[in-house]
Amino acid sequence: MRASALGRRSVGVVCALLLALAVLAGCQRWSGSDAGDGGPSASTTATRPSGYGVRFLDVDECSSFGTTSFTEVPCTSERAAARVIARYDGKVADGPSCPRTTDFVLHISQTAPNSDEDGDGAVPQGYACMRKLEPPHPGDPGGGGGPRTIVGDCVYSAGSGQVRETACDGKGKKPPEYKVTSAVTARAKCPSSTALYVQLGGTKPVGCARPV
Repeated sequence: MRASALGRRSVGVVCALLLALAVLAGCQRWSGSDAGDGGPSASTTATRPSGYGVRFLDVDECSSFGTTSFTEVPCTSERAAARVIARYDGKVADGPSCPRTTDFVLHISQTAPNSDEDGDGAVPQGYACMRKLEPPHPGDPGGGGGPRTIVGDCVYSAGSGQVRETACDGKGKKPPEYKVTSAVTARAKCPSSTALYVQLGGTKPVGCARPV
């Protein structure tokens, strides 16, 4: 994540690649978390049992966590670990942003004959915005993770003009150095106490951060 003279832009990604490789950078924006949230591993695949709805991992459907894979399961199952809170077709870079408190994003492959929805040997490419069923929630303000940086999040200097998110409570791998206290449309609208400008995206793309 790049930083300017007065601040470093926080750019973070927590992405798992469903049915292929999980990419920890380049999903859409934002750095990885150091909070140890127990989310998806760096390389995952997924299988889809039949009978869990017309669309694979649709809104309000649930997935399990695995050491190397994710599987769609009933939300009442003891294996259910996360719920889909938004689901979009296409690539993350071309589609809408996930909700602010998304814990992690699952990418869904274009082709997966073993996880077919309609018998044509393909599952449409898309992505699912996931929210864990139980805390801790890395996507919450100050949680130290999630695919988006939001007001209430904390970051630390990663060197070379880069910063990354970390838990505001100090329980992450790195202690917090700055906290995003507000979001504005332009840097000039940040308060005078601002020491760091953080890229947030959306209608108020500039985060104003101050030392903690």
